[in-house]
Amino acid sequence: MATRIKIEGLKQLDKALGELPKSTAKAVLRKVLKEAGEPVAAAARGNAPRLTGNLYEHTDYGTKLTRRQASLHRQATKDDRDFAEGFVGTSDPAGMQDEFGNEHQAAQPWLRPAWDAQKNNALFIITHRLWVVIEDAAARLARRNGKGR
Repeated sequence: MATRIKIEGLKQLDKALGELPKSTAKAVLRKVLKEAGEPVAAAARGNAPRLTGNLYEHTDYGTKLTRRQASLHRQATKDDRDFAEGFVGTSDPAGMQDEFGNEHQAAQPWLRPAWDAQKNNALFIITHRLWVVIEDAAARLARRNGKGR
């Protein structure tokens, strides 16, 4: 099941993003989401069962899902893609079996504990780094526009 988090009270950030060109705003969001997602992915890799090493090697942050994952994501969220999304997980199908268990093995949660341990850090990175990255992007755009005159 997908976890959605909504951070409220950041209208100034949203307004600042809205003043950037759409492609720049999307790049800014993706950069900050990656910075916030990497510590979660690192914690997940640290928690991953090491029977074969596949989960450790194939757990990462990314913006793309497999076709099957994307279909399940659309069903779970019941809407189109958001403006910018990031995912932490594994491309190894055994990951779900380890996380939730099945009739042949007990659950060995490793992704959820990683999120639980890192969520406050991830949200802190998003809320604080986003201002810095927006200001950097705006300054770059201003310099670029100033050169053309």
